[in-house]
Amino acid sequence: MEWLLIIPQLLYRSLYNSGKMMSGGKHLLLLAVFLPLARCQDKPQVSISPKLKQIFSGDILYLTCDVTRGSKFKWYFNNMEQEPRNKTWKIAAAAPIHSGSYQCESNKQKSKNFEVRVQEYNPSASLTIKTGQTVMRFGTSVVLQLTNDDGLQGWKCRVYNGNKEKTIKLKLEKKYTVIFQPKALTAHETIFWCTDEKNHRSNQQVILTTRNDVALQMYPLPAVFGESLTLTCHVWGTDQISRAVIYKDDTTILDSSTTKSPTFTIPTVTNSTQGRYKCDITYTHVARTAGPSYHKVSDLQEVFVQVSPIKAVLSVTDGLSCSCPMCTGNMSFRFYKYGQEWEQIESGKNFMKPETSGTYACRAVLKNMRSLLSNAYVYQPEINLLSVIVGMAAVAAIIGGAILVAVRFLKRRKNRDDAGPIYEDMPLRLQTDDQYERLNRGGGKGGEYDTLHAEAQGGMKKEDAYEELKKEGMKGDVYHTLGMEGGAGEGGYEALKKEGMKGEVYHTLGMQGGAGEGGYEALKKEGMKGEVYQTLGIIHATGGEGESEATGKKDTDKDDEIVQGKEMMAGN
Repeated sequence: MEWLLIIPQLLYRSLYNSGKMMSGGKHLLLLAVFLPLARCQDKPQVSISPKLKQIFSGDILYLTCDVTRGSKFKWYFNNMEQEPRNKTWKIAAAAPIHSGSYQCESNKQKSKNFEVRVQEYNPSASLTIKTGQTVMRFGTSVVLQLTNDDGLQGWKCRVYNGNKEKTIKLKLEKKYTVIFQPKALTAHETIFWCTDEKNHRSNQQVILTTRNDVALQMYPLPAVFGESLTLTCHVWGTDQISRAVIYKDDTTILDSSTTKSPTFTIPTVTNSTQGRYKCDITYTHVARTAGPSYHKVSDLQEVFVQVSPIKAVLSVTDGLSCSCPMCTGNMSFRFYKYGQEWEQIESGKNFMKPETSGTYACRAVLKNMRSLLSNAYVYQPEINLLSVIVGMAAVAAIIGGAILVAVRFLKRRKNRDDAGPIYEDMPLRLQTDDQYERLNRGGGKGGEYDTLHAEAQGGMKKEDAYEELKKEGMKGDVYHTLGMEGGAGEGGYEALKKEGMKGEVYHTLGMQGGAGEGGYEALKKEGMKGEVYQTLGIIHATGGEGESEATGKKDTDKDDEIVQGKEMMAGN
């Protein structure tokens, strides 16, 4: 605009130097034409930075009175003079009360009205700090994250550092979110925001810089009325803070020597929260083993209180219901679930019934803006009684079946143990025991013992039959036993006879050969002195009755004679 003011001067000099100076009347006429033009161009104009097509609650605005000459300025809001007397008027946290007409005056000239309208909602996209803090060291950088539920196609970001705006190109790899790192911070205050071609935009993210080693960090900024605000004394390169004191307008609000923490939380922000804050920090580094501690004071920071944007309300009925009593116009609703961050799970209607437990919230969505996120609610799905009963019945059936199998197994094992072994050794019974069977004496004759009869001659088995062990024809005590069957002979018995025996000569059955009849040999005492016993001879394999042989050997030291058995003959 300055070049327009010097046009008359340049034209006058050009005409004068060329010797073609006009007459006085014509010269005055030319000046009369250009002077109003110069006055018109020198009239102040109001401009805004950053250049935002829409302004939302919490935005930082700079209104500038653009004029060529002038050192004194006045500002008017809705035709009422305001306090600022500078060329630039800063609105640190825009609110609906800042909506209206703005004018500036310089050189006794007023600008045209400049209209500002601040929306009571939040912008449709979210821009947050992924890595870094709200105050960074000069020359460093932050990492930012842009998120939009409707996608990021056609989006780009802008940066304003007090002098001019620049564009940040985004490399979109995901549909709904992108993380990017701007260039190093070289201004005291840098404002970031993002927008698309359809006038949708994100919130602003303001980063301050300092050359100090300490800083007062605040989150979130700007402070929102009714919400909490956290202030922390921060030292780069160490956490060895021995004392931290936070001041608000030179009044102590925190002393870590008593609280043991460099962090102070304002639970509910009010208008009285607004003010100037700083940290007084005493600290040391881990590597420093000797010497006094460091002591530094952070830069002053102003806290401006932002009016809370319109907020949705989440209520619980049979499920989750979302409403926005303060919203106007056509709107839809979106529900979110919190994991590591809020993630959209459903959109459209104002009601949903979650299938899983978790922390939920919602918001109302308009054309190019949205409400503040609602109150959060921890939801637990209702228990289906029928499903619980069926589940319990199934568990009971499984447990009952397992118990039944175990009982049957134990019962079988007990029955098996009670039955005892299949074979059992029977004890010898005394004669006095009533539970035994007597061997009856057949015919009532004394000394005759009866045994069960084995089998009849013709192979017919007679039950309860027996044969007597007879003494007929026996002299003395001659006992009879059953004979042993030979290869071809009939069964019978032979008597152990005492005939012709002197003393106690005992007879046993001989062993039958392959074709011979059974016989016996007597153990004789004939010609023997004392108790000399004889054994049966072994019947040869060819048959014949065996005979007893005794070979006497005189022992010179004993009166008894030792009997040796006859040498066994090998038989096939």
